[in-house]
Amino acid sequence: MGTALVLFWGDTARSNSAGLLLAVNQVDHTLVIVDPSSGKPVSVVAVGVNGHEVAVSPDGALAYVPIYSDVGLGAPGTDGKTIDVVDIRGGKKIYSIDLGKAVRPHKAIFGKDGMLYVTAELDNSIYVVDPKSRTVVGSIPTGESQSHMIAIHEDFAYTANVESGTVSVLDLKQRKLLGEIHAAPSIQRITLSPDGELAFTHAKDNRVIVIDTKMRQVKTSIPTPGMPYSSAITSDGKFLIVLMPSETKLLVIDVGSSKIVHQIAIPSGATEVFVNPLGEAYVSCFTSGQLAELNLKTWTINRMIGLSRGVDGLAWSNSR
Repeated sequence: MGTALVLFWGDTARSNSAGLLLAVNQVDHTLVIVDPSSGKPVSVVAVGVNGHEVAVSPDGALAYVPIYSDVGLGAPGTDGKTIDVVDIRGGKKIYSIDLGKAVRPHKAIFGKDGMLYVTAELDNSIYVVDPKSRTVVGSIPTGESQSHMIAIHEDFAYTANVESGTVSVLDLKQRKLLGEIHAAPSIQRITLSPDGELAFTHAKDNRVIVIDTKMRQVKTSIPTPGMPYSSAITSDGKFLIVLMPSETKLLVIDVGSSKIVHQIAIPSGATEVFVNPLGEAYVSCFTSGQLAELNLKTWTINRMIGLSRGVDGLAWSNSR
């Protein structure tokens, strides 16, 4: 991996975050741990082929990287069956969790019960992993194939099922499927509002679909000037930041009015937008190998953090 280069856009000062930004790199097969204050990596840790996403333990000490495949969604290739675990402070991989069979684990997220929930794409389910015993202790069926991404609020989880265009609603306490919500012919990814009352998914026919999670039905859809791929919501729940890689831009949607209020240019080939617990936003630019730091007050790019081609899934650790 090349030396990190930090480029500043405008006069905005660099982040003073008391934490670390984590980025999975699919091309280098690494987890890059970045100091956002300097914009430089503090550790680069080798992981399996290929990790796409990363979750951080509630205490901020460990990073969990599901090893998905050497190909993208739906393509023939290797089928991952493990989660690599990285000591964030130590900057090293310490062990792998074996999921028992090849399921292409993709997105992992911790629940309030301390369990790690990970999409098991080839098993049409979510696996429940006990991080203490390092074993799979349960599974929850999603009812659909290609359950690629998951979002959790309290005792409920929601998966974006790409091919069927549905969102599965899961009860984490009872570990059962409660039902499915048809969103669009095909969707990508899912984001929840901070209060869990709204879910946002991204239709390939150029719409953001807004779901009322209590009613378990589509509330509205918001047309977009291109295909929305991923999104993140601000900490106050007022704005949804939507990534459109094909249009090389971010959209900022006012959640209350469902109106697009800002459009922001970004490099081509971006894959993920992320808001950390401190209310700071970043975008991973896979093709250019950069992280864009977004100013949520001015809706401009503060700076570009140069890493290397392949940066994808992002997460945050409060451990320094």
